[in-house]
Formats: sequence, structure tokens, C-alpha cells
Amino acid sequence: MKGSYTIRVGNNRLRYEFTICRNITILKGNSATGKTTLVEMIREYYEDHELSGIQLESSVPCRTLSGRDWSIILPAIENSIVFIDEDNDFLRTVEFADAIRNSSNYYVIVTREGLPNLPYSVSEIYGIRESGKYAGLKQVYNEFYRIYNPENENKLSEVNTIIVEDSNSGYEFFSAIVDDNKKVISSEGKSGVFGKLLENGFEKNCLVIADGAAFGSEIDRIMKLIHNMESVVLYLPESFEWLILMSGLIDGKRVQDILADPGDNIFSEKYFSWERYFTDLLVEETNNSYLKYAKRKLNPNYLHDTEKKRIVSAMDKAGKLISE
Repeated sequence: MKGSYTIRVGNNRLRYEFTICRNITILKGNSATGKTTLVEMIREYYEDHELSGIQLESSVPCRTLSGRDWSIILPAIENSIVFIDEDNDFLRTVEFADAIRNSSNYYVIVTREGLPNLPYSVSEIYGIRESGKYAGLKQVYNEFYRIYNPENENKLSEVNTIIVEDSNSGYEFFSAIVDDNKKVISSEGKSGVFGKLLENGFEKNCLVIADGAAFGSEIDRIMKLIHNMESVVLYLPESFEWLILMSGLIDGKRVQDILADPGDNIFSEKYFSWERYFTDLLVEETNNSYLKYAKRKLNPNYLHDTEKKRIVSAMDKAGKLISE
């Protein structure tokens, strides 16, 4: 599957309307906000259709997954949106992550915990709230809202420390472009960002750069940590490769069209996370050029003055913190 899917489901009391944009969507929030009710309505409609008293509109099938036999049931589900409630312990297992890798399905997962085995986007973590769309009617209308803003407000005029999730080309790039007054630290992966922030985030103005496309499992504890730390700013682009593509260094209408709506080009069967798609796209587009890209070792041409400035400019406010 690829692209976005709008789903409308309801009965004579409740109605939900939302759009799923990627292969993994996370629903979180406090009890009694309607998460489990939504999953139950999907299950009831699948089992009894119109006899359930529930109406469901979707261009692809909607299913639920639960119980000890999940690993037997899942392989039979294809090209569907699969809803999973948080009381299923298999959500936190490596076996589940392996099972949905290369899957043709999209997954909507209810959880209040981070799921470190799954590479989901910070921008695809939602809560559920009531909307005024049907004000004056008895039916309660519910919609999704995005919990985290990947680009939080910049409160700093300068940074002294830059924590980079990447340990390869991205780390090489940021290490090479900053002046001697700034320290660049690799966290050696997304799970290491929290520890590096504990070591460096309290006393120094700190910029964190991580791949937003797969940082979802870490964002909750990071946000709690920096809640009262005005000395920390997060910058969460999709990935370093996405940033290069957004800089305009790679000419061509094809790249610009893809960046305008990436989801229409990213098949869930092939890409567990969007960051991997952007890496493949950049490698493909630069294969026969002076900007030939490799993730493990940065092509030094990206550090030429013009190329460097274009990439930093694409970072907007975060780029100004690095360059000043």
C-alpha cells in the first residue's frame, strides 16, 4: 500500500473521521478518550457489517488484530488498515516488528508507551478529541490531532553543543561545518539521544538533530526530559538524506514532485520507514553525478561552500543556529 486513506466510522452516538498517511500510526492519550472504542467499532463492523449498527467508509478494508493467535492471523491480511489495541503484549516484541516489516498493510496502534522496535514518525503520533463539526447534534464527532510538533519553537540565539543521531554521513557533515566553539556529538542511534541529553543538555545550549521519520518511540521521554530545559532545541527532519533533497541541490521535476507528496511514492511493502526511502532516492538521483551519495561515508563534495550553504539553508532556524 501507499498514499493516504481517509476513514469514517460511526454509529448513532459516535463518529470518527481521520486520515492515515503512513504505514504506522500511533494513537495515544489518557483513558476514556475513545481509542479503544474506535478499535472495538472497527472489529464489530468487520464481524457483523451493517447488522452491527456501525457505518464504515474506507477505500481499503479495515481489520483488527489481537490475541495469542495474532501471528497466525496476520499473514492472511493484505492491503488493509489493521487496528491494534494497547492490551496486546505482542506489540512490544521483536517478533511483531519482524512480522509487519515488508507488510502490504498499514497499522494503527493504540499505545501509551514507546515501541522501540518500530520505526514510526514523530508526526504520526495522534490523540483523539471531540470536534465542533457536528455542534448542535446529538452525535459526538471525534477527530485525530497531532500531539508533537517536529519543529519546536527556537528559544536559543546560539548553540554550543549539537547532538546528532546519525553516526555516518550526517555526523560527518555537521562535524565539518561548525566552528571550533561548537561541539558535535553522535548519539550512535536514536536510543542514545536521551543519554547524551542527560550528559550535555542541562548546562549548555544544545541542538538535537534526529531523523523524525523514525524517532517516534523516543519522543515522549525526550519531551518530558526537556520540558523545563530552555537550553535545548529539537530539529527533526525526516532524515539527513531528505534534508539534502529539500535543499534543491538535486535538480529535476521528479524529485520536487516526490517531495511535495512523498507518501504517494512509498510502498509499505518495501519501506518500513520513510527515512530508508529518502536514502534510496538520494542514492539513485546522484549515482552518476559529482554528488554521488553513500550513507556510510560522506562525499566531500557536500562540504564545498555552495553545497554546504544550500543544505544548511534548508534547515531554516536550526541552520541559523549552526552557522552563527
